[in-house]
This record gives sequence, structure tokens and C-alpha cells, in this order.
Amino acid sequence: MTHSTKSPLASSPRSSLTCGELLVQWLEYYGVETVFGIPGVHTVELYRGLPNTNIRHITPRHEQGAGFMADGYYRASGKIGVCFIITGPGMTNIMTAMAQALADSIPMLIISSVNKVKDTGSGEGHLHELHDQQGMVSKVALTSKTIWQPESLPKVIAEAFALFNGARPGPVHIQLPIDIITADASHVERPPRSNTSADHVSLPQVMRPLPNPAQLDLIIESLKTAKNPVLLYGGGCVDVDQDAQKLAELIDAPTFLTINAKGLLPPRHPLSLGSNQSLAAGRAVITEADWVLAIGTELGETDYDVFFNGGFHINGKLIRIDCDAAQLQRPFRADIAVLGDAQLAISGLCARLEGQVFDHQAVSRVNDAKQDLIKDITPDFAGQNALLQLIRDEIEDVIFVGDSTQPVYSGNLGFEALATRRWFNSSTGFGTLGYGLPAAIGAMIGAKVPVVSLIGDGGIQFTIAELICAAELELPLIVLLWNNQGYGEIRRYMEEGGLPLIGVNIKTPNFEPLAAGFGAGYRRITEKQQLLDALNIDTKGKQPIIYEIDESDAF
Repeated sequence: MTHSTKSPLASSPRSSLTCGELLVQWLEYYGVETVFGIPGVHTVELYRGLPNTNIRHITPRHEQGAGFMADGYYRASGKIGVCFIITGPGMTNIMTAMAQALADSIPMLIISSVNKVKDTGSGEGHLHELHDQQGMVSKVALTSKTIWQPESLPKVIAEAFALFNGARPGPVHIQLPIDIITADASHVERPPRSNTSADHVSLPQVMRPLPNPAQLDLIIESLKTAKNPVLLYGGGCVDVDQDAQKLAELIDAPTFLTINAKGLLPPRHPLSLGSNQSLAAGRAVITEADWVLAIGTELGETDYDVFFNGGFHINGKLIRIDCDAAQLQRPFRADIAVLGDAQLAISGLCARLEGQVFDHQAVSRVNDAKQDLIKDITPDFAGQNALLQLIRDEIEDVIFVGDSTQPVYSGNLGFEALATRRWFNSSTGFGTLGYGLPAAIGAMIGAKVPVVSLIGDGGIQFTIAELICAAELELPLIVLLWNNQGYGEIRRYMEEGGLPLIGVNIKTPNFEPLAAGFGAGYRRITEKQQLLDALNIDTKGKQPIIYEIDESDAF
């Protein structure tokens, strides 16, 4: 990352415990298991203490890849991913990944260096200097803090984890001047050595707010007059237990799941309309509802209006439950707004509904809507979802991690996951390309189960260097490469709009020798049985492998 031949930290005196060494001790105390980072001369001292912890370090090939890996790591495992990033170019590189995480409420901790205390913001042209690194990064983070003295370290780290656990999550940035990283911290509070030791001083465990019981009572009271209620579950419910299904059944309501909530209800559940709230038949169910309960969903465009035609409307009474107070009134004003934890709110509603019987004819309404949905299914849509279901049913516990590519768009609507945290992609929220490969690597590290990366021939070129990281780690990652010779979805959009096809028919690499160069395997997949046979072999291997499927090969 630098042409410097001498570390700017080389002359710094060694102390008995540096701030950088103390930092990794506190990270381990908060349960951090994995750090994604690319060492640079400004961050090498963050690494000095790592061998004295149980934290594993993963080296991606680009800082954007580090951020996407941390994102996929959390989505698959529920564990916080941490990134060590250098001053300046490292931070500008990771900001795209941070923006995706912020849009999708994914927690990650970005630890970066910044220039020395006396040089920060000086404008004197120091190595990696930015005019205002913290100001820049703060726009894609929940918060950005600078540790100006070692004594602040425990408090700043505690604040980060309080945000992760107690509010709507997202990326948090902490930067340390390079002379603070090496500063003596032997006098600063250290984390307790064991959570079970007698002298352990426990830190306050921050949790999301409890829902107001009076508001839960008000929800139940409003439900009594509802004729055709609907339930909308979002990604904020990803860790809700079986009460999510129980609540739908107690209310007797057609239930929709956002893309990040897939798996909350099992496939083919009689009340589930999946993620079809952007299709006409699904929208009709919501539009006709006189009572809509939305939990843990921002009701955003990339879940409810994926065709961007402005056709999503809520006409009935809207009840919202969310851990973010501001989100409770946007983009739709709620009639009843409950600030609280999704699990506790759903459990509280279930307890209040025990013994009450509602007959809203929900199963009949769902069946009618499903019949109408069939009319919207194109052969391409059906074929791509059949392919995804084939893989899901063949490989136990498989996780699908997607980019912005055609099988992902189809699966976002029609695919049903067997459990939560088994389907996620970057077509929601920020909608970045290049996410699918590095995020799949992070998912495989975090969950230790088979992972399939769904990515197009255009999107993979953004981050294909991360393939060698998967090879280095001996991860049997399946990269299902959908080849439509360029940016196929944008090409179709331009064709439908009568636009000139400029910039979309890009040259596609020959992926077979490219895979070999990165230490990965390669297969050209042309039929179903070949795919199944390959999956049963390759998911047990020790290398990533590209399965190239040409869009023209329908099977």
C-alpha cells in the first residue's frame, strides 16, 4: 500500500504494553474471533499482540474485500467481523462495503490508523493523509471515533459494542493515530482475564429496548376489529425463534418475508407468501389489508418495490415494531409505533394472543394469491429458482450468498430458504457489485457450512482477486458463475428503454485458466445431474471452484 522503505513507527520506543496490544485484548474480551485486514506500515503495530490472543487473521486482497468478508461473516454466523485498515487509501477502499453494511443494518467494526496526532488534518502531505478521514468515513458509519489517548480505548470499544447490541446495528469506525497505537498503555484498564473468575468485573450488557406493554395491549385491541390482516417480517427478525411462525398462526394472517428474513417461516407454510410483495398478486394482498403489522422492516424500495414502479401502497392501519425510533415513521407513517426488540415484542404478542381464536380466512387468501402469482412466472424465473432449489435440497445447511445477478433477482422473489441466515445478497439496500465472492468467503469462515456464491461474469470482475484468498484458506467454496456475456441485466434494461447498448457488452474472461491461476477449480455446468454429482464431490474438497453456467444453457 506504500512506497515507503522504512516504517514510520520504526523509531518508536517499545513499552511494556502498547495501546495496539491492549486493543486486541479488549477485542478478544468482547468475543471477537476473526479480523480481516491487510497490514500496512501504519497498522503493523496493531498486529503485535494478535499472537497472544485466539483471534484469527484473514488477509483479503483488497480492503473492499475485507469489508464484504466481515459483512458475510456476520450475516451467516451472527458474530461481529472486525477489519484492520490502513490510513487513507485503505479507508477509501472499504467505504463501499461499509455503505452496503449500513444500508442493510449489518454490524462490523472498522479499526484504522490515522496520521500522528500532530499531523492529523495538517494538510502537509504526509503519507496516506486525507483532509478529514473521520469526517469522510462518518457518512457510511453509525459513528466514527478517534482515540486521542490510550485511556480512552476501553470506553470507545465499549461504546461500539453497545451500539451493536442495543440499537439498529451497522458499521462502526475507530481510528488511532499511529503514535497512539505504539503509546504506553500499561496504566490503562485491562479486560478481565476470564468471564468466570471470582475477580471478574462484568461490563454492562446493553440490550435493545423492551417494548412498552401498553402498546402491545393496544396492538391486540386493534387486531380485534381487523377483517383481513397481513404480517410483514423484515431482516430485523432474523434471530427471532419459532414465535415468528406462532404469531402468524395466532393472528391467522398472510405473511411476507423480506429478502433478509427468508427462512423465518418454513417453505410451503400455508400462511407464507414468501418475498413476493413486489409482484402484483402479492401487492394486492397488502393493498386490500385493513390491518398491517410490520416488524423489523424499513419497508424499503429494494424489498417492496424491486421493479421501481412506485406501486407499493399500504391502505390499512399500519402497526410497526422496530429498534430504530426514526425508522418507525418512514417511509410510511405508523398508526401504532412500538420501539423495541423484535423477539421480545413478538413473544409478548404471542403471550397476549394465547387462547384467542381468529378466523381471517388467511389460508384461502394465500392460496388465491399463489394462483395469481403463477401467472407472473416466466420460464427464466422458474428455471433459475428450480436450479436454486435443486442445490438447496441436495446440500445440507447450504448458504447462498449473492451479488447483483439474474439468479439472485429471481431467487429474491421465488426462492424459499430452509432457515434464516441462509440467503442474503447485495441487491438490497446499497446494491453494490462485487459483493458475492468475498461475502461468501466470510460466510464460510463464520458458519463453517457449505456456501454457494451466486455472481455474474460482470460482477465477479470487481473482486475476483479474492478467489486466491479462498484458495489460500482451502475453502471448498462453490462459485456459481452466471455468464450472460457482460452486464446482462443492465443490457436488458437499456433494450427495453430503447437506449443505445453502450458499456454493457464488455469482454468476458476465459474463466477456466483464470481459475487455475488463482488456485481454484473449474467446471462448465450444462445439465442437472452433472451439477448434483459435482456438488457432492466439490463441497468436500479443499479448494474453491467455479461452476460456469452460460445463460443460454437452460436445464
